[in-house]
Formats: sequence, structure tokens, C-alpha cells
Amino acid sequence: MFQAVCFDFDYTLGDCTDSIVAGFRHGLTALGWPEPDREAVRATIGYLLEDAYTMLTGDEDPENRAKFRPLFLEVAQELQRREAVLFPGAVELLQALHAHGVKTAIVSTKRGDTLEIIMDRYGLLQDLETVIGSADVHRPKPDPEGLLLAMERMGVKPENTLFCGDTVLDAGAAQNAGCHFAAVLNGTTPAGDFQDFNPDYIASDLFDLQQWLGV
Repeated sequence: MFQAVCFDFDYTLGDCTDSIVAGFRHGLTALGWPEPDREAVRATIGYLLEDAYTMLTGDEDPENRAKFRPLFLEVAQELQRREAVLFPGAVELLQALHAHGVKTAIVSTKRGDTLEIIMDRYGLLQDLETVIGSADVHRPKPDPEGLLLAMERMGVKPENTLFCGDTVLDAGAAQNAGCHFAAVLNGTTPAGDFQDFNPDYIASDLFDLQQWLGV
């Protein structure tokens, strides 16, 4: 159906909730804020860390926003690399796409080296054409920069590419890049929030997505 399929990571392919919550609690308390509620943190996953900081605190001060990232990473980075889990169906889907000659990539706001370590731990790194992380772009989703870079590296056109994600940021990035979009309901965004983006498909999980893709 497509020459290439790109994936967001958090709440699309994988779950790092525990380590992300630990990172937020460490970073925010170090800056004098109370420990955030787990569900409040979950609602920010997929956003740029600095934006998530502001969403949780209301603090827009550039200096404080900049301080938050290294504090978050002090705790979350190694935990994510060791403890991140893939959702049921992720391994089967990526292996099936690879077997059918479909190019695959990850486009995420997470660090690229962290993503590579996680995927290598599951034996899937060799099935990916490229991994685009936060350090590879200047503008986060919904800006299309990351998706356009992934398509450039894979040598595919937007009309032949599908992006799969769990947030309206992902849907917006696909729309801005001119590629197809499938929503995956593994995260906190309800199906109705995607309707304005006219997704090609809304998958209840990765098994549903694989069936729709026909691989």
C-alpha cells in the first residue's frame, strides 16, 4: 500500500511511561515544583520536553525551560534505554513491513541514540531505514522537518509514505509534510481528536494497523 511507513515512538510503538514520569518528578521537584500527577505527565508525552514543562507548570521562562531538560535526562535517559517496552504487535508489524520490502523509520521527539538502543535491544534496529530524533531537527512536530528528513533519507515521496502516530502533533506533521496518516490509539488522545486531520485510518492497536496495511 505504501513504499515507506514512518512511526512516532512514545504511545505508538512503545511505552516509556514509568521512566518519563520519574524524569518529570525529578526535574520538576529540583526546580521547586511539586511532584506532578502521573496522568498529567502522560497527557504531555509526545510534546517537546520544554513545552511539556510549561504545560505542567505554566512557567514560560526560557531559562527555566532550558534547565528542565538536563534534569529530566539525569533520571529518565538510562531508565528509558533499559526499561522501555514495545506495545503488543510492534515486533510483528515492523518485521512484516521489512519482509514485504516496505521501508520503515522512526520520527520522534525522543533522543535518537536512545531510540536506537531501545530498538536494538528488541533486535529491530536492522529493520529500520533511519531514526530521526530530537537532535536531528530544529523544529519539533507538528513541523514536518523530521518527516521530510526521513523521506529524504529513504528516497521516497510524501504521496507514497504513511506516518503513524498517537497525537494531533503527529497528525499535523503528516498533514504539513503532505504524506498519509494513520492514528494509533495506544496513547491518551481519543479517536475524535483526529477527525479534523482526515486520517487514512484510525487503528485501535498495532495488530489492527497491521491488518489494515495488509502485511
